[in-house]
Amino acid sequence: MILSGIKVTIIRSSRKTLSLQLRHGEIIARAPLRMKDEDIYKFIESKHSLIKKHLTDIAERQKAVDEAEPFTEKEIEALYEKAKQIIPERVKHYAPLIGVTYNRITIRCQRTRWGSCSSKGNLNFNCLLAMFPCEIIDSVVVHELCHRKHMNHSEQFYAEINKVFPKYKECNKWLKDNGGIYMERLAK
Repeated sequence: MILSGIKVTIIRSSRKTLSLQLRHGEIIARAPLRMKDEDIYKFIESKHSLIKKHLTDIAERQKAVDEAEPFTEKEIEALYEKAKQIIPERVKHYAPLIGVTYNRITIRCQRTRWGSCSSKGNLNFNCLLAMFPCEIIDSVVVHELCHRKHMNHSEQFYAEINKVFPKYKECNKWLKDNGGIYMERLAK
């Protein structure tokens, strides 16, 4: 179905509440099994200005991605060297605060991830992090180190992060809002 030129897909399940999600310019409405279509569309209309704002933000981010110049080999090498200096120091700082150990730290030029942690305690980080403010780097470091205690994204995992790094949610949002532009510059 189309609402004001925007495709709406309704997914019903045994949930109790209605939620909206924007994906690829489409509204996904996740609704309780017995909720009437009319009530779903009324709810969507009540969120019209918020939906419009999000669509505008998405379009602006896409424009920034389209206009971004690709990184040169020299820029990537410089970021790699800078990350090799910064990130291990941040890991060394946070590991004892979290109460974990780690094995190898690897810096890579990755197109899809900011960091990862293996079950063996090997940590991988994206060299692009070297471009970001220290608190953004720290949020990724803490995230990966907390996987040494919880190899999942459970409530306990996020509680562990927030004990050591209370600004995590804000930094993670910044990374989601801005990080894609940098990764797109690798893919060109």
